[in-house]
Amino acid sequence: MTKSYQVKVEGFEGPLDLLLHLINRYEIDIYDIPVAQITDQYMHFIQTMKELELDVASEYLVMAATLLAMKSQMLLPNTSMEDVEEEPEEDPREDLMRRLIEYRKYKQAAQELKDKELDANRIYTRPPMNVEDSGEEEIQNKPGEASIYDMIQAMSNLLKRAKHQAPQEAKVERDEIPIQLRMEEILDHIKVKKEGVPFNQLFVQKTRSHIVVTFMALLELMKSNDIRCVQKEHFDELIVFPLETE
Repeated sequence: MTKSYQVKVEGFEGPLDLLLHLINRYEIDIYDIPVAQITDQYMHFIQTMKELELDVASEYLVMAATLLAMKSQMLLPNTSMEDVEEEPEEDPREDLMRRLIEYRKYKQAAQELKDKELDANRIYTRPPMNVEDSGEEEIQNKPGEASIYDMIQAMSNLLKRAKHQAPQEAKVERDEIPIQLRMEEILDHIKVKKEGVPFNQLFVQKTRSHIVVTFMALLELMKSNDIRCVQKEHFDELIVFPLETE
């Protein structure tokens, strides 16, 4: 039996963070948010979290209700235009837009402070080097760290494929997998793969219980800094790497 997992990890700080992720992912203009699109994408994430038996905090459900109400309001005909003397109603998106802009500003400031701290920790002296050979040194572009949202999106795609691949007739069996055991199996597998392991390859069985427990195990390993999940570009396949111990 899988345990309830509170979605509160680094890079996943609440409904505004999820909305900002969706805006960046789908290249949406924050000053002209398409409410229907952002609501559908948001509800898709909430549904996937529930399928993965994640403990969805009440603040996410409150935002879901707010978006659904806003979507309904935007779909209603604007009767105020019949009376030219009546002042136009405020765009229902205004408050959400202001909150998102303010949240983005503070998040960017926090990231800049974090980057400065990391840069300070990287200061070190190096031995003399041959200047003529310095031009041959390659600068590799590291893929970006995948967020919890990218992982949930990958899980959504995986669950859809699992449903399509499920046999028409199946024998229902109780299949309980300890999360700790699955964590050890994942670590043993990726430690010998320095080039990384594609996210989907870690889900060797397509049963729902195996998929959910494997996802929980991956979250626990990320929290304990045993693995890192990267994605070079939006919508690219996720790659899981082992973190080198000091």
